[in-house]
Amino acid sequence: MAFLNLIKLEDFLLPCLNKQLFGIECLGCGIQRATVLFFKGDFLMAFKMYPAIYTLLLLTVFLIFNLFVRFKYDYTIKMGLIFLNVGIVVISYFIKIIH
Repeated sequence: MAFLNLIKLEDFLLPCLNKQLFGIECLGCGIQRATVLFFKGDFLMAFKMYPAIYTLLLLTVFLIFNLFVRFKYDYTIKMGLIFLNVGIVVISYFIKIIH
């Protein structure tokens, strides 16, 4: 963890082209900052920054696990997690736009 303190992860974040060109945040705005906050251990702030961060991490872990282990309902679980993530991303985007 001392290594992470020497390198500022925020220096490596990519700018949102949608926000720069049109002045409107995209559906993915905040995911990089939320990931940095997650790895720094600020879990609540990561959730506030991008509410889908934890379900996306769950989906990523499941997809990696599913590469090595196949089981009967893996497609159903995968699609359920994808729809859950899309729903959370879209709902949180509209809430962010309204406020």
